[in-house]
Amino acid sequence: MTNTHSLIDLGWSPVFLSQLDLDELETTTPARVSHVHRDRVSVLTEDGSMALVTETGTSTGDIAVGDWVLAHPKEHRIVRRLDRKSTLQRGSEHHVRERQLIAANIDTLFITTSCNADFNVARLERYLALAHDAEVTPVILITKADQTDDPATFVDQAKELSRDLEVLALNAKQTDSADMLRPWCGKGQTVALVGSSGVGKTTLTNALTGGNAATHGIREDDARGRHTTTGRSLHALPTGGWLVDTPGMRGLGVADVSYGIDATFPEISELVDQCKFRDCKHEGEPGCAVTAAVEAGDISPERLKRYQKLKREDYYATETQAKAHQRQRKFGKMVKASIKKKGR
Repeated sequence: MTNTHSLIDLGWSPVFLSQLDLDELETTTPARVSHVHRDRVSVLTEDGSMALVTETGTSTGDIAVGDWVLAHPKEHRIVRRLDRKSTLQRGSEHHVRERQLIAANIDTLFITTSCNADFNVARLERYLALAHDAEVTPVILITKADQTDDPATFVDQAKELSRDLEVLALNAKQTDSADMLRPWCGKGQTVALVGSSGVGKTTLTNALTGGNAATHGIREDDARGRHTTTGRSLHALPTGGWLVDTPGMRGLGVADVSYGIDATFPEISELVDQCKFRDCKHEGEPGCAVTAAVEAGDISPERLKRYQKLKREDYYATETQAKAHQRQRKFGKMVKASIKKKGR
């Protein structure tokens, strides 16, 4: 195959080169994952694309689109996966400590919503927490700006969610939409596009890549669409960057992202250490600096409630299975004791 991309073009950097020893430099080929299938992955190398199986021939569950792996070119197998510079993942809604990989080694997360009923600040905060925890740059894209008389209202609401947050209102169908995103799509840079179904991710993907993937309309009752993208994939951009497109995600659990939550709510997390009690829940305890800030009008009560909800969800999703069972047994004993007391 012809050389379509150099390693630098693909996003290779000293972060990955430093992980290789001399023998690996001579016997393996660096490859970037473009698609993940159940029993194999598709990768891009300096010599073109190829399909690889894992070293043991088992599941590819711990490999994400955007990963860098070392490949044995003749045997078409993965020797090992390199450590990531960033990992974007979401928590499972049903299992303790389980998380689902979204993308790896990305630089910018395009969080996509729209100027209609899909716009939801609580969901945007969840995406921001995931981005901040992965230490990637979040950019909020508000699509369908042509369908409202006042897109600035949506922009202002989004900008209030985090400091120094880039927020753009655009019409994904216009030819200049790709130009607006050019600063984050330069050579070797990787962006991921996330958001609910129906907000225009496929239209944006087409604008960025020059493709023509089919799009679907949205349901008028809830402004949501059907899934157009069915799997994550890595797309080359004319600007020299790379785009990871993702299916629409309605469930967006958090797990083990305490740092990301704190970074998303800095006006709250920066006050926590000033509370009188270390285990302060910020629910009216004496000497609570956060409650004082709410009473002073510096923090909105709704913002605090969303912060507390995410913190609780993250705690329960992050605790070990043993701790979860211990908590459930303790709760069960309390319920039984209460029932027994009432029966007397």
